[in-house]
Amino acid sequence: QVQLVESGGGLVQAGGSLRLSCAASGSIFSINTMGWYRQAPGNQRELVAIITSGGITDYEDSVKGRFTVSRDNAKNTVYLQMNSLKPEDTAVYYCNINAQVARYDLLTFYWGQGTQVTVSS
Repeated sequence: QVQLVESGGGLVQAGGSLRLSCAASGSIFSINTMGWYRQAPGNQRELVAIITSGGITDYEDSVKGRFTVSRDNAKNTVYLQMNSLKPEDTAVYYCNINAQVARYDLLTFYWGQGTQVTVSS
């Protein structure tokens, strides 16, 4: 069983910063991609940032230059540094990993429980 535990959300003023963390635990053989999604009320869940096992990153256009995704493979942890936050960044942020629990197992997506980020104007 794979578990993802997120932390770091909260309330911040526009222009401020937050750092989200997501630690994966359980029976994990390998992790391919790790990333962050967000969902605002009334909106669909959208990809915010993703990082491959080789360190290649990609970002949603509106966060480029403001957010940075990184990972610590030794700790099975992914981070999202969010700077210059805007009210439109307000959402529940979800951690996502694509992982195997055994050598010949299929890659499977796992989700965190979500952490609220609120940016006040």
